[in-house]
Amino acid sequence: MPRLVHHSDVENVFDTPERASVLAGRIRDLDGPDALVVGSGDTTAPGVLSLVASGRQAVDFHVATDTALETFGNHEFDHGLDALREVLERSPTTYVSANVRDENGDRFGAEAGVVPHVIREIDGARVGFVGVTDPATDSLNPRATSLSFSDPIAAVESAIEAMRSTPDPPDHLIVLSHLGDGDDTLARSVDVDAILGGHVHSRRNEYVDGTLLVRPGVNGTAVAEVELFADRRPTATVHERAGADPHPDLRDALERRLARTGLDDPVARVDVPMARTDEVVHGGECRVGNFVADAFRWALSTDVGLTNAGGLRSGDPISGRVTRADLVSLIPFEEPVVRAELTGTELRAVLSEMAAPAVDFGEDDWWHGHVSNARIVWDATTETLREATVGGEPIDPDATYTVATSEYLLHSKQEFPTLREHHRAGEDGIQYEVLWQYADECGIDSPIDGRIRILKDADSREPTAADSGTTGSTGS
Repeated sequence: MPRLVHHSDVENVFDTPERASVLAGRIRDLDGPDALVVGSGDTTAPGVLSLVASGRQAVDFHVATDTALETFGNHEFDHGLDALREVLERSPTTYVSANVRDENGDRFGAEAGVVPHVIREIDGARVGFVGVTDPATDSLNPRATSLSFSDPIAAVESAIEAMRSTPDPPDHLIVLSHLGDGDDTLARSVDVDAILGGHVHSRRNEYVDGTLLVRPGVNGTAVAEVELFADRRPTATVHERAGADPHPDLRDALERRLARTGLDDPVARVDVPMARTDEVVHGGECRVGNFVADAFRWALSTDVGLTNAGGLRSGDPISGRVTRADLVSLIPFEEPVVRAELTGTELRAVLSEMAAPAVDFGEDDWWHGHVSNARIVWDATTETLREATVGGEPIDPDATYTVATSEYLLHSKQEFPTLREHHRAGEDGIQYEVLWQYADECGIDSPIDGRIRILKDADSREPTAADSGTTGSTGS
């Protein structure tokens, strides 16, 4: 009986070598002669180690876990196309990608061995694989703007036809997907056994129209084991990372890379841990979101600070001695903080978009933003912005307001679509450098102070904010 061992969105697991080595140990425990290890993206980035190694730590991981197949996530492009091509050339893993095209319209990475589909024999069965990436990646990642992403359904259908037309067609068909919520539409549109997904960070193990949909979650906390049967539909089991024996070679390789970063200098101290799980940063107001928004506003002396919740990477709580590496881990992107100028009407629209962005990588009830020097009341029942103030005063629709935020939000068409490039009015340092400076001068512990109130009941005026250890009522 063939088995697949599936990882995805391991992202900043590499920032703690021991944690990454335990993940590799769990994968190796599940591997065997009847199994194939596969990934579905966001392995090269983001994270502290990814930043300093330009994604090359993924090669260490692929070697340690004997990962056979991988596809591209949106973060694979974080360090630019040349850096990714170098990873492709160095990695023993075959990348499978059917819908990513390069600057010339050709299959991206073909010269480095990227294929649109592949058939592998596993325990006597022939298993066909096709890989697809979110077609909105060029909007999600500024380093991917020169690429194009074709329709994933058409790409999968074409790959299936090609594999079934071979003299010895596959017994099973598997999609390695980094589509997020697009997996459901794909499952209803194509005839495959399973879609091994990523992009959305929550776990999943269920059937849609008879197709198995699996996601193991984020940061390598778990691995999925998929069993393929000749006479019935496949099944999946999610195995926790914890408890496995660490892989010493991977731990040593990552520790050597981290030792060369020079990021262990302390910048502040936090006595009460600041949680940064997805449930917290997407659950409403939280301490870590307030800290980042405060730092952005402080750096550019603007009316408002704004950060997208998705830009705050989940991980262990910020606690005790806080180093530069800890803050890079929180926002590991080499993008500046920018000053934007908006009318009051536009600012109200931006604040409303914290609740209802057109994204496909989160849960329906996730909250998507954090602010500084602004207060809002959002009615979740009617999906309306009930109140909005800046500096304690109602927003004047005709006035001009300055907002400090991530450069990414001027680029993205999915998150905060009101913010566009024409709003740019200046910029400061790289985001994590701004956090270093602010933490050194002002500290880190921005308290919960009622900046965001989310009303579930139209007649209620009670806040539902996430504190240091609990989630707000809109969290998943």
